[in-house]
Amino acid sequence: MSYLLSRWLDPVLGVCTGFLAFYLHETHPRTGLPEEKRLRALLQWRKEKDAKLAVLEAGRSS
Repeated sequence: MSYLLSRWLDPVLGVCTGFLAFYLHETHPRTGLPEEKRLRALLQWRKEKDAKLAVLEAGRSS
């Protein structure tokens, strides 16, 4: 099997390229998403939703 750089460096290069592509997709002015549709906003929404659910479940078990 042939490798582009090395057995261990090829996967690292692939992951770094993927992160760079995702970052550019999120922040480039032409293709950038509105702030409410970015990954950070989605993660914040999910965290708030999980916190509310935990409060409801804690109230129910008491």
